[in-house]
Amino acid sequence: MNTPLPSKRHFAKRHLAAAFGALLVTTMSGFALAAAPEGPLVTTDWLEKNLGDPKVKVIEVSVNPGVYERGHIPGSVNFSWHTDLNDTVRRDIVGKEQFQALLSKAGVEKDSTVVLYGDTNNWFAAWGAWVFDIYGVDNVKLLDGGRKKWEAENRTLSTKPAEVKPSNYTVSKVNTDLRARLGDVVAVADGKSDAKLVDIRSPDEYQGKVFAPQGIQELSIRAGHVPGAVNVPWGKAVNEADGTFKPVAELKALYASVGIDGSKPVITYCRIGERSSHTWFALSKLLGYSVKNYDGSWTEYGNAVGVPVNNPAGTVWAAK
Repeated sequence: MNTPLPSKRHFAKRHLAAAFGALLVTTMSGFALAAAPEGPLVTTDWLEKNLGDPKVKVIEVSVNPGVYERGHIPGSVNFSWHTDLNDTVRRDIVGKEQFQALLSKAGVEKDSTVVLYGDTNNWFAAWGAWVFDIYGVDNVKLLDGGRKKWEAENRTLSTKPAEVKPSNYTVSKVNTDLRARLGDVVAVADGKSDAKLVDIRSPDEYQGKVFAPQGIQELSIRAGHVPGAVNVPWGKAVNEADGTFKPVAELKALYASVGIDGSKPVITYCRIGERSSHTWFALSKLLGYSVKNYDGSWTEYGNAVGVPVNNPAGTVWAAK
């Protein structure tokens, strides 16, 4: 499932361009820079032209180890989704105090425009956007297409660590309404909630033919899906060529075809909550629907005792 890492030759080419990138950042700091665009996305063109703006904070959130170190957008800092955006002891997102410290270390201010990007079509960058939204950070945007588009356009990458002036960021609000818990999902399965469930895993996972994608370690005892959930794999929301989101009209038609039209609240889930963050972003930020992400997802639901499971494939126990 992971996107292959770019070759060493590919990065060598980028390293030659890194010096130009540093010059670009330095030079542009003396120019009047464009205001951040409206909406939740920025283009690669806009970001490249605004890398020198001290109010623009670029943060990479990738899943493949070493990607940032081998070449990143000039001036960007790196957040690990495993250890920065998740609690390292509890199965939980990063705590408020740790998140404040993280943003302060990255130099994020209240009036910053934060641009998140990452590999694998922004899977974990979208996870980051969800966490940022929970902690009420304003002006958070995704780089449309993420690393995939930036690299495909041969834009500058750098191996130089970002020079950051630390800030003193404080979280003023925590929006727990963006997060669904097991009880919220069971309520839908039991017909006690009118929320709509969107399972964004592959059709084979949804049908119960496989317990998890090949090579994935996190498993559940039961396979299948939450009763009542519709299946819209996350990848249908993006253009395969460059990882950008499809136009709003196409997204509306895609989800409306399975009964998701914004008239009811929506809960997205996958296996551990990262791919579903991508769909959460599409539904909430691009379409404006009321959406919660269930980060417990199938690794919690499929291991929970006493919950109803729809398993069209008829599998019962893992590995049998």
